[in-house]
Amino acid sequence: MAPKSWSTGRKAAALAAVCALAAAGGVFAAAGPLAHPSFASEAASPERSTQGLAFPVVPPVQLTAAPADAATQVNPAAPVTLKVDNGRIERAALTSASGDAVDGTLSADGSAWTAAGPLKFNTRYTYTYSVVDGAGRSTSTTHSFTTVSTANEADAAIYPLDGMKVGVAQPLQITFSEPVLNRDAVEKAIKISSSAGQAGDFHWFSNTMVRYRPENFWAANSTITMDMKLFGVDLGKGQIGNFNKKVTIHIGDKKTAVADAAAHTFKAFINDKQVGEWPATMGDTRFPSARGYLVLMEKYRVEHMSAASIGLKPGDPAYYGELDVNFATRLTPSGEFIHQATDSALPFIGKANLSHGCIGLGPDGAQWVFDNMTAGDVVQVVNTDGDYAANDDGYGDWNIPWAQYAN
Repeated sequence: MAPKSWSTGRKAAALAAVCALAAAGGVFAAAGPLAHPSFASEAASPERSTQGLAFPVVPPVQLTAAPADAATQVNPAAPVTLKVDNGRIERAALTSASGDAVDGTLSADGSAWTAAGPLKFNTRYTYTYSVVDGAGRSTSTTHSFTTVSTANEADAAIYPLDGMKVGVAQPLQITFSEPVLNRDAVEKAIKISSSAGQAGDFHWFSNTMVRYRPENFWAANSTITMDMKLFGVDLGKGQIGNFNKKVTIHIGDKKTAVADAAAHTFKAFINDKQVGEWPATMGDTRFPSARGYLVLMEKYRVEHMSAASIGLKPGDPAYYGELDVNFATRLTPSGEFIHQATDSALPFIGKANLSHGCIGLGPDGAQWVFDNMTAGDVVQVVNTDGDYAANDDGYGDWNIPWAQYAN
């Protein structure tokens, strides 16, 4: 057992040391950092990032979100994505203002999330996501954006309709609700194939209407497929296509006719074999029939005609008032038909041209056309003084030389 005097001496020395430290502004001082060198250097020490310490240093999370928060006029076909560096996505949700959830896919490593889409037009979407950094800390964020408004949504009408059977001369037509400025983008989004292997090309008749045909008539009894991927395609000036659609068109037998204004005859052919010939009367010198190829459009068992529709007034020698004709097959929207000649014209069929541009046939010839020919079949008018009908007055595509068709 140590002597009492020694123990007392140690206590005295310790007390003296504490007093000295206090006097020097040490742990009992009113202000100032801890004076030990290890505390003074801790802030700069790499040991702070060592696993297990209370305040580890981790790289900050870097997040990229598309579309950007509060974005407007977002293309509904544009991808909605989250990408994270230095962390992982814990969860993500994309929901429309009406509460419809959009499915998405999270990558295996949690670094990316992608919406399955597509989205709807004129809709506000909110996407909420949680991200975890390297230290396990979670942060939740909510963003929103709005897709293209209805005013910038572009639709289109397609002809022939899906499943229709048409003749060999029927062009494929797409009429857009809005002007198309990015024609190349639209053409690339439309894939057209033929069971006969025929290739074709587009011709733009206006900023809203385009047609497609092969160099020669479609092969008889072939099938045409139009695969249109126009959803999200930018037509120009912010107008965005709003649909994808696949259309199948069936081509029938090759049915053609030749109307000869000089010989006053109408000859019909099926698959290049003549099946009939009838006497005809065609446009007179004042109203000569249009020349070239005229594609049959639609048929009426009885069609009402009015002289006023072609600008004729009472007192004009050519004025015929109003009348009904039988077995009328339209060739142009402007008013040319194949039809049964009127009673007053019947004595002149095969002898003289006295119509207002139409092809007049006797009852048997007009009914044969009505019963056996259909939309997309074609009549070629020859030996007439008339000019070609306007290319967009009906389907004048075949009157455009192939070398000039693609534009």
